[in-house]
Amino acid sequence: QVLRQFVRHDSDTVNSLVLERSMNRVQLLGRVGQDPIMRQVEGKNPVTIFSLATNEMWRTGDSEVGQGALLLLCTLGDISQKTTWHRISVFRPGLRDVTYQYVRKGSRIFVEGKIDYGEYTDKNNVRRQATTIIADNVIFLSDGSVREKV
Repeated sequence: QVLRQFVRHDSDTVNSLVLERSMNRVQLLGRVGQDPIMRQVEGKNPVTIFSLATNEMWRTGDSEVGQGALLLLCTLGDISQKTTWHRISVFRPGLRDVTYQYVRKGSRIFVEGKIDYGEYTDKNNVRRQATTIIADNVIFLSDGSVREKV
């Protein structure tokens, strides 16, 4: 019964079951918002946790101006920006320790991992939802003291 939840039928016969492929993969490039903390819940492996900011930028109000056979694109309007904060958790032992030791607020890093949705009950006994990126690869691009020009 459980196996049927994870397979697709190519035909009506049981012999032609094909396992479905799926992917949960995230890649983020941004700046660390806080120094990492390491937590350990009793009976569980320790985890390094930090926040990562990613930015999207776009220009609003683009318009086209025609002059005979020449077409000019004028960029009128403002630049808009949206910052998204991501909670990153690192469980893998070697990576967890290196991340805790060397990542600092302001560091520019690349994170690869998977997205995880969970629920928890806060201290006021209210059920909350949390989205976390479970990192399995972290690439250090700069330390927090380096300010890069865009």
